[in-house]
Amino acid sequence: MNALLPLLSGLGTGLALIVAIGVQNTYLLRLAVSARVRIVAAAVLVCAVSDAVLIVAGVLGVGAVVERFPVALVVIRFVGAAFLLTYGVLAARRALRPSGEAIRVAVEDDGVADVAPPAGHRAPMPAGATSVAGCGPDKTATTSAAAPTAHASASAAAPTAHASATAHAAEPARSTVTGPPVRTAPAMRAAVLTMLVFTWANPHVYLDTLVFLGSVANQQGIDDRWWWTAGAVAASCLWFSAVGFGGRLLRPLFARPVTWRVFDACVAVVMLAFGVLLVVGA
Repeated sequence: MNALLPLLSGLGTGLALIVAIGVQNTYLLRLAVSARVRIVAAAVLVCAVSDAVLIVAGVLGVGAVVERFPVALVVIRFVGAAFLLTYGVLAARRALRPSGEAIRVAVEDDGVADVAPPAGHRAPMPAGATSVAGCGPDKTATTSAAAPTAHASASAAAPTAHASATAHAAEPARSTVTGPPVRTAPAMRAAVLTMLVFTWANPHVYLDTLVFLGSVANQQGIDDRWWWTAGAVAASCLWFSAVGFGGRLLRPLFARPVTWRVFDACVAVVMLAFGVLLVVGA
């Protein structure tokens, strides 16, 4: 019972600090609706482990060291601002000049949906087979140049017809799938590196976790501070898992291109706002 109170206190404090609209949560939500499950899991892991490392470092007193070197925070601030402003401009460009992209959602959801062939499309027939009127792709009649025939005219035309049918069947099947272009999912390396920059190039994360959470944890006493720390780390794990995996429930909504325009506009506002705030030193 004595350990439960600091654990719940750390959980509540961690959630109150992390549950907010920020660049990290915004990018994670974008991955949730567009990337494969393994990429989303990797991004969630990056966020949770990074928070855990920073929280524990703050409890151990690293926050006091960071406060003694403000120049490091200034460098991090401008690097993060440049990255946020660039990403915000790209998002604004996607919102203002849409390409009609959307994601296709399948029942077996692995981030990329399978597209069924359009109506009227037939599977390629095996070589030496010709279709017969009234028969489907699975009902074919094979012709052979060596088969005996009772009519001389049919025998003379059989090799030519067989050669034509064989050449026609040997051609690759051609089908045109029309519709909006499919939004390509980000690669694992690009997603992880981008999430690392959003996490570690944000000076506020050092002030919030190293300084603030570390100081609050150390006020709990020697016996309770690690229970409080466990609660704060659990809050990060719960929140990022909810955003990453729960956000995938919105995938059907993002099958419409207009949804991506609205989302990219919101992303641009968030990224540009945080970038400007970092530049002015807020």
